[in-house]
Amino acid sequence: MSYQYIPYIIVLLFIIVSGLFMVKQQTTAVIERFGRFRSIRHAGLQFKIPIIDRIAGRVSLKIQQLDVMVETKTKDNVFVQLKISVQFKISPDKVYDAFYKLQNPHDQITAYIFDVVRAEVPKMILDDVFEKKDDIAIAIERELKEAMLNYGYNIVKALVTDIDPDSQVKNAMNRINAAEREKVAAQFEGDAQRIRIVERAKAEAESKRLQGQGIADQRREIARGLEESVDTLNRAGINSQEASSLIVITQHYDTLQAIGQDTNSNLILLPNTPNAASDMLNNLVTSMVAANKISEANQRPRKKKNDDEQNMM
Repeated sequence: MSYQYIPYIIVLLFIIVSGLFMVKQQTTAVIERFGRFRSIRHAGLQFKIPIIDRIAGRVSLKIQQLDVMVETKTKDNVFVQLKISVQFKISPDKVYDAFYKLQNPHDQITAYIFDVVRAEVPKMILDDVFEKKDDIAIAIERELKEAMLNYGYNIVKALVTDIDPDSQVKNAMNRINAAEREKVAAQFEGDAQRIRIVERAKAEAESKRLQGQGIADQRREIARGLEESVDTLNRAGINSQEASSLIVITQHYDTLQAIGQDTNSNLILLPNTPNAASDMLNNLVTSMVAANKISEANQRPRKKKNDDEQNMM
């Protein structure tokens, strides 16, 4: 081979090598020939005719995300900012439409988002915007799918990621929430206080009942003991009056002894003459006899009235 052909061979190799190009995964390359669409090449090593063909552009098939901030007014005249995140991708069989039909897809998607948000949010009050944000996202997704499908774009998902009302509105909402929680806390505290009062009253009533029952049992046992003491003294040849006097005197001196043993006792004046116990017993017997007479006098008119009613019948 003559050395005169070497330059031609090098130029030919350079032209062939310049026609080779790589296309990355999840990417396509648009090939034009003399300014006219020729083909779409996918991932891998590709070849184009040098000088005649050129790469007009590369289109990514990955899912992309566009974040848009929209400010609008609610039905109750509250200005609010919504952050809308739209995830989209180009369909592999629609690369031609995505590349040639739409020059700036981000501006197109943003325009549709503004249109949908400003049509939906003014129909809602602020609380509904928070509660129905998924409905807003569905409306955006539905509108974008219908509009962008003709341009080769597939809308994967639309999300309302943030709702930011005016700072004064947020402060007012926080105050309302705090007041509502304080109201609930006050109600619970009042219920707890009422339960404590009721339970305290129940406990006090039960205590009084048990105390009364204890006093009644104590008096019953005292009476039983006195009865047994009188019977014992009667069997010893002591009559009832003498036995009662003896018991009263014994109780009188027991009381004086108990008072004297208590070092914390205040000044107490009690009769301490030899006739004190006897006078006490006589006063007690006189009182009981007078009470019995009054009771009998009250029962006579009632009995007479009952007898008259029976005779009339």
